[in-house]
Amino acid sequence: MIEKMKKIIVVAPQEKKASLLAGIRDLGVIHISEKASPDAALSARLSELSKIRSTLAEMPKTEQKEAISGVAFESVHNSLVAAIEEKRRISDELVKMKVERESLAKWGDFNPEDLRMLCDKGLELSFYLLGKKEVDALDEQVRYISLRSIDKQCAIAVVGELPQSYSSSRFVLPQKGLSQVDAEIASKTARVAELETVLNQSACYIASYDKAIASLTDEIVYNSVDRGASTEEGLSLLCGFIPESDLSAFKDKAKAGSWAYALDDPTEEDPVPTKVRYNKVTKMMKPLFDMLGTVPGYREYDISMWFLLFLSLFFGMIIGDAAYGAIFLALGVVLNIKTKKCSNLNLLLYVMSIATVVWGSLTGTWFGSEKAMEIPLLKALVIPSIANYPQYFGVDSGAAQNALMKFCFAVGTIQLSLACIMNVIRKWKEKSLALVADFAWLAMIISIYFLALMLVIGDPVNVKIIFAVIIGGLLTVIVFGGQAPGQSFGKGLKAGLGGAFTTFLNTISAFGNVMSYIRLFAVGMASLAIAQSFNGMASPMLKGWAFPAGMLILFIGHALNIVMGLLSVVVHGVRLNLLEFSGQLGMEWAGIPYEPFRKNA
Repeated sequence: MIEKMKKIIVVAPQEKKASLLAGIRDLGVIHISEKASPDAALSARLSELSKIRSTLAEMPKTEQKEAISGVAFESVHNSLVAAIEEKRRISDELVKMKVERESLAKWGDFNPEDLRMLCDKGLELSFYLLGKKEVDALDEQVRYISLRSIDKQCAIAVVGELPQSYSSSRFVLPQKGLSQVDAEIASKTARVAELETVLNQSACYIASYDKAIASLTDEIVYNSVDRGASTEEGLSLLCGFIPESDLSAFKDKAKAGSWAYALDDPTEEDPVPTKVRYNKVTKMMKPLFDMLGTVPGYREYDISMWFLLFLSLFFGMIIGDAAYGAIFLALGVVLNIKTKKCSNLNLLLYVMSIATVVWGSLTGTWFGSEKAMEIPLLKALVIPSIANYPQYFGVDSGAAQNALMKFCFAVGTIQLSLACIMNVIRKWKEKSLALVADFAWLAMIISIYFLALMLVIGDPVNVKIIFAVIIGGLLTVIVFGGQAPGQSFGKGLKAGLGGAFTTFLNTISAFGNVMSYIRLFAVGMASLAIAQSFNGMASPMLKGWAFPAGMLILFIGHALNIVMGLLSVVVHGVRLNLLEFSGQLGMEWAGIPYEPFRKNA
């Protein structure tokens, strides 16, 4: 359920601004709508702490020390900043030195100081790379020494300098020789290893960094609210939104703090945050919504329950294998035992696992093996008309596939029809004439269902009636879709006519939405085919000396199939809820998360 919000303004004398902010933060229920950018120094400090924390997280895991703070933490932090900076600097130097060494190694090991001594005594040598033809063409007056071949060119040492008329590449004398460079590389590499040891040993301070980051984040939020608070005629004003369920607690706090306040209902233009109150069942969906980053708008629907119900069905149909579901169920039990608590994510895993076991049992799919149907108990669980091995039940394979596709279209029609009914109920409560348009959408979706059966399965339908309903529904949506409470019929009609082309496109989209539910059948059959393929590959090897190889093929094949199935659930199962179903509801998932001003550390 999306909680009702009140727009609120809290006022206190400017000299009591600090106590007002502290009191509002302690209460922790008001979503502040007016915030300023936090102090740049605080943001930079948070960035620095986060980077160090990320670096430590990459180190091998170690037992965490009790979180430290204050002077002790600053001492550790400063040493880590210095170590990381030194490691970065030395690593950059090593990269440059290794490039330099690669170029220097071609000329061999020598001491540049010896050459400089010769230069001081009047014998200046310059080094060049030339092609063999260019060397042969050198003037007799050019005195040089042939050194070695480098990259199919001749290296020479010239007394003095080579005239610019010759095509050559000059080797600039380095400051250090190859042996010296190698020694420095070894020294710097050893130092990097020492610094890495320091960082590895410091991984025990991750908890301390988590504490520091949480505390600093609270400080940044406080600073942002403080800087964003309005000031008028000696008064400090905080503007925001508060859930109606928390008004009683706020009024008691306001009375104790001698705050003045004003409450009002939010308008259509107000950026109202969304606070979703989950019940014991729908709270399982919170981890998924958090992962997806989806928040319904304040005036949209909380579809947590419907999302859970349909996603469970989609998950079962897409994974499609009861044995896979049993594996997920076992993983859920292991996770439950290991963490010693049943989290929302754990509960969701249980529900999805059971749905997969049920669907796989009804279709007779156990590791994609046909031999499962030779077990009487497993065979007794199957619904023959949708069996994946219909020959065991005297059912034609084509008829079984058609029944599955019909079921997919039926699921899509039911879900999209549910969206229409939800819209009708909402608009009935709002006393909006636009509910007639949603009745028209309902009629069109049901008609599209029969049209889909005719096009895909070949079921006979009265095409004239189908198209009459669709055309009539389109016209009805154009006439009533723009109606709104408190608006004249003529103005609503004008709005509907203005969006006529969009309505036409939406009608075509509705046909595509119903048809898109065939993906449940297609992805499920693809998963079955992959399982059968790996079973076929491994079957001849499951005897004799090749038995381990056959088991390895089965393990890899089914593991790959499970991973692909989980990806398909995200791509297809979640999509059907977030796009097709939500689109029919008119949801945009553009809500503002409810983030009350409070301490989180």
